[in-house]
Amino acid sequence: MPDTTVALLEARLLALDPLTLIIEDDSHLHAGHAGARGGGHYRVDIVAQAFAGKNTVTRHRMVYAAAGDLMRERVHALSIRAWAPGEDV
Repeated sequence: MPDTTVALLEARLLALDPLTLIIEDDSHLHAGHAGARGGGHYRVDIVAQAFAGKNTVTRHRMVYAAAGDLMRERVHALSIRAWAPGEDV
């Protein structure tokens, strides 16, 4: 069964109008981790104009805000790499 959390994250992060969006489920790397029972581990690489002129903390907050309640219910850990177009990736 495909990971519906990835699909839900993708649908929500589309609100940031990304030029590039890659979401990886890294939960298998954390099997047995106590927190893994409360949600999965995911990695997001996103390029969006919305991040232009924003610092890293603000960009991460934007991603967390877009993810919304998934952060409390389905995501235990989220690794974020967020860039504006034209920045070195």
